[in-house]
Amino acid sequence: MRAERVFAYGAAAGLLGDLLLGDPRRGHPVAVFGRAAGAVERVLWRDHRGAGALHTAVCAGGAVALGAVAARAVRRSPAASVALTAAATWTVVGGTSLAREARAIGRALTAGDVEAARERLPHLCGRDPGALDADGIARAVVESVAENTSDAVVGALVWGAVAGVPGLLGFRAVNTLDAMVGHKSPRHRRYGWASARLDDVAGWPGARLTAALAVLAGDDPRGAVRAWRADAGRHPSPNAGPVEASFAGALGVRLGGTLAYGGRVEHRPVLNGARGRAVRVADVERAVRLSRRVGLLALGVCAGAGVLMRGRGA
Repeated sequence: MRAERVFAYGAAAGLLGDLLLGDPRRGHPVAVFGRAAGAVERVLWRDHRGAGALHTAVCAGGAVALGAVAARAVRRSPAASVALTAAATWTVVGGTSLAREARAIGRALTAGDVEAARERLPHLCGRDPGALDADGIARAVVESVAENTSDAVVGALVWGAVAGVPGLLGFRAVNTLDAMVGHKSPRHRRYGWASARLDDVAGWPGARLTAALAVLAGDDPRGAVRAWRADAGRHPSPNAGPVEASFAGALGVRLGGTLAYGGRVEHRPVLNGARGRAVRVADVERAVRLSRRVGLLALGVCAGAGVLMRGRGA
């Protein structure tokens, strides 16, 4: 079986597994990787970019190498290759868990239980929920759904189409490292620099594809394009900007503004501010549905791109 078909069949099976099963409750491979990366950090940590770059190379490189060895071991068996790709895809994507957490918060808000929604919000994103009202929590959820559609679904599929199982595992490793050390805390400002920059590079194609598919799958394609063009570059993140702006335009809402992370207040530009309205609780479900549509479209695009790229190289 040709490599492009292995990826197409395996990725489809992996996404189906995620849809039916979600993430494992215990022993998730990404959590295992996180514990290993934490152990490496305890050995290597220095308040220096070089030490952080070594940490990134060891952890991300180890994930890519593991994927390459596994893929090579099963390369003579099409069935085993598809199964490995399916398992890797199921391991690295998180669309079902993303939807589950967002909907749980949405249900709490719909029931008027703002305290329960505040307690659940840290499961989805790193915002400080204490000062947020119902609409503020809903906005945080919609922004997290948008960004994680790229990070937890589309970006992984892009790199899987490019590099197979090593691409899938490598992308998730880089994204996990950024979440662990890429933020600007005093401990990680220099040590996490390499992980943050590598995540920007790895996430670039997936973020643009996510934004483009949100244009196609949303309620207002023109609004999504308009918000993307006008506001994406104003966001401090080169990858979250296009994704959140296109989601804002596609849903007809305003995103961005003042937010707090770990006691640090940020004042971000408002996305789709000229035409969008404030986020409402009902927009949580709309964002989840848009995310689902984008993920399915991404599977088709990435599988098709894999066929074209490898077909030309044959």
